[in-house]
Amino acid sequence: MQSLVVYCGSSPGTKPVFNEVATELGQKMAARNIRLIYGGGGYGLMGTVADTVLSNGGEATGVIPNFLADLEVAHKTLTEMHFVETMHERKYKMVTLAKGVITLPGGYGTFDELFEILAWRQLKLYDGPIAIINVNGYYDLMLQQLDRCVEEGFLKPENRALLIVATSVDGALDAIEAFWEEK
Repeated sequence: MQSLVVYCGSSPGTKPVFNEVATELGQKMAARNIRLIYGGGGYGLMGTVADTVLSNGGEATGVIPNFLADLEVAHKTLTEMHFVETMHERKYKMVTLAKGVITLPGGYGTFDELFEILAWRQLKLYDGPIAIINVNGYYDLMLQQLDRCVEEGFLKPENRALLIVATSVDGALDAIEAFWEEK
């Protein structure tokens, strides 16, 4: 693996475990020589992952819309920063630079990114692995809802299976690595 997109919150959340996992992810990405591709923010879990990758000798690439950069939320010391016009361009650019996606906890933006890339995968517009790290059960209710979508006939089981669910950083990274070894 050369690079992974990480979707996560621009806030740290209320529990220290969220930041701990973001730090662990950054450390392990740097140790495995995996370049971080992310939304380019300098705050919250996004900032933690980026800062940790960089402080451990790794590389981090941000992709940020100009309007967010103008609000001064962009990270200042990344290896590389791409400026785009729209959120859609941002999401597209991020996944074209990476070999997979890992999602940590976050809010509307994180859910938007996760569900859009899952829809792209379902439609065969994207062919990489997509994983969540279910930190402290954060995604339990979402996973129950996806199972209900299958039960109610709105989501095919094979499309439900497109989402890799891990409970640890190593579990997510290993599953993504295994995905590419099987191809």
